[in-house]
Amino acid sequence: MSRNLVLQRATTRQKSFPRLFVASLVALGLTAPLVGSSAGAASTKKASGTVDVLYAGSLLDLMQQQLGPAFHRATGYTVSGFSAGSTALASEIKGGTEVGDVFISAARSVNATLQGTSNGDWVSSYSEFGFSRLVLGYNPTSKFAKLLTTKPWYYVVDRSGFLLGRTDPATDPKGVLAVDALEGVALSHNVPALKAIALSPSNIFAESALVGELQAGQLDAGFFYGVEAAAAHLKTIALKGTDLSGEYTVAILKRAPHEAAAKAFVKFLLSAAGKKILKKNGVTPIDPPKVTHTSTTSTTSTLAATTTSS
Repeated sequence: MSRNLVLQRATTRQKSFPRLFVASLVALGLTAPLVGSSAGAASTKKASGTVDVLYAGSLLDLMQQQLGPAFHRATGYTVSGFSAGSTALASEIKGGTEVGDVFISAARSVNATLQGTSNGDWVSSYSEFGFSRLVLGYNPTSKFAKLLTTKPWYYVVDRSGFLLGRTDPATDPKGVLAVDALEGVALSHNVPALKAIALSPSNIFAESALVGELQAGQLDAGFFYGVEAAAAHLKTIALKGTDLSGEYTVAILKRAPHEAAAKAFVKFLLSAAGKKILKKNGVTPIDPPKVTHTSTTSTTSTLAATTTSS
């Protein structure tokens, strides 16, 4: 399992912190006063310190190049952390091999592995804040590129010599979705060869390596979320016959070492400024976010949003 240590660049000027979805923040316990809460108010002194975010590998470029620096400019805090498959990260959090303040997953279901006494009570509530479609990224120099743009993908990826990449479903929710896409279309469009592709371990790659393999010409195509395909400037096609997405959630972990910074980060992520960054980079914001609590894990409440311009 690959992990990437991400250290965000510091910047120098602070902008007024945007006002937030009040109900969402109350549900997450984020009730501290907001910075810059009125238009034209004088800038508040910036904070300092670090927030450790453990996040889905598909958000690596977005976090490193967009969200992290913007959060620093707004608050003074610096983002550091690890990115990897969401399932693998949850296992490391539960096992105590990774310590963080905030956990961002690409699947709602992963949070359940960190909820409850038997799982260490690491997550007491989480907010689903956005989603990104599963797409097929392809290499434009591939001999199959023209076919991919003119025929349904499921009639191309099973051809002799086609090299298709995906991530491991045991460690990454995107790998699960890739299997779902292959097996679902195998049945609905009567393409049994896709079932064999879904079961083959030979097309599994580390999430951190998949983009590079495609760009280097080692693969003809691979399964990606729209957010990471956009960051890598990949050519993509829609997965006709399926409608699958990564579901991004955020939670503050139990005993977060940098609790104030963690709360500030979640506030920024759910703010108007945070949503703007998400939308620009291939993540469709959920407005308002959906919050789930451990005590009502079977019930997801849609929160009323109080929106204000930043």
